[in-house]
Amino acid sequence: MAKAMAAALCFVTPVLSSFLFVGCAARPFYPLPSRFPGEIRQPLQTNRPYNIAHRGSNGEFPEETLPAYKRAIEEGADFIETDILSSKDGALICFHDVTLDEITDVGKYKKFANRKRTYEVQGVNITGFFTVDFTLKELQSLRVKQRFPYRDQQYNGKFSIITFEDFIAVALDAPRVVGIYPEIKNPVFINQHVKWPDGKIFEDKFVEILKKYGYQGSYLSKNWMNQPVFIQSFAPTSIIHISNLTDLPKILLIDDTTIPTQDTNQSYWEIISDSYFNYIKKYVVGIGPWKDTVVPAVNNYILTPTDLVTRAHAHNLQVHPYTFRNEYNFVHFNFHQDPYEEFDYWINTIGVDGLFTDFTGSLHHFKKWTSNLPPKDDDADEQKASDLLHKIYLMINSYRSP
Repeated sequence: MAKAMAAALCFVTPVLSSFLFVGCAARPFYPLPSRFPGEIRQPLQTNRPYNIAHRGSNGEFPEETLPAYKRAIEEGADFIETDILSSKDGALICFHDVTLDEITDVGKYKKFANRKRTYEVQGVNITGFFTVDFTLKELQSLRVKQRFPYRDQQYNGKFSIITFEDFIAVALDAPRVVGIYPEIKNPVFINQHVKWPDGKIFEDKFVEILKKYGYQGSYLSKNWMNQPVFIQSFAPTSIIHISNLTDLPKILLIDDTTIPTQDTNQSYWEIISDSYFNYIKKYVVGIGPWKDTVVPAVNNYILTPTDLVTRAHAHNLQVHPYTFRNEYNFVHFNFHQDPYEEFDYWINTIGVDGLFTDFTGSLHHFKKWTSNLPPKDDDADEQKASDLLHKIYLMINSYRSP
């Protein structure tokens, strides 16, 4: 500690000198760690279940917005997750629903009133304002709101829809290695309504963007560890198509077993069979099941777990269930309305390899408090030294001319 503090204090003199030259600057005068090529950032932790920020920290901010993703990183997310859809003009956006009605203000614009359509989506007729009928510019003129009425509403109308590239930039600009976890959302529907040049399809454009930003390499390879990513989809044909374009790791999502797949019309009962696992493991490194598929629940009480995780692990497949939420109506009564008890059960009893959560900070705290790894003195010293430098900066900055 003494060495770290001494080093920090020694740094004050040159900092004060440099202040004479940059006193009018608006940004901090000590380097921002993500601004320089070749910087050494804290690596992704792979020795514990992954903390996957489901649509960002959407327990606090409207889902899939820049603040939601930035907050998730601050809270300790290993991966930030997003859904990818397309605009009318082929721009890939971060948005969950194929319609805009529920979480945007699209309905208040008279100029868009004639855009309402009825389309078939996964065998069901849906009426609304669809992303595929709006250009990117139009989509970004809309404002989003919190999906759930029992969550904080103060940010409604303050944020816009972002692009896939905006999302990637948030992860790459993080002060430590943060992975991304994008989902190819409703690929059958998107490919029916959006056409790209040269015969390319949704999946092709998706992989092009990943490659543009340097995402490459198989699971745990050096390249992957530098820029981690899992590609997820409910559509087996999308997973297979993408496997021909990149060796990045893929996750097959699993819905309620009563729902058929959107592309192959298979029952999810078939999807979770040993014979199918034996087939799909050639293309994926894991599965992402709805958590009630792993542990059934009735009247908000969990029942006896299935053998899904055990069988997936026998096929060397990871299991990343979704979605964990802190609110009492989502935490089963067996856990006494305590999300930490739920995390403990899923990680230490069921043995999953990652969890999708709306409350990244809660899962981070649980993992931190239950970790068997003692804190490193060096890390603590470095943090204290960094905090001291920041305080010195704030003190000096208060004397700058407006």
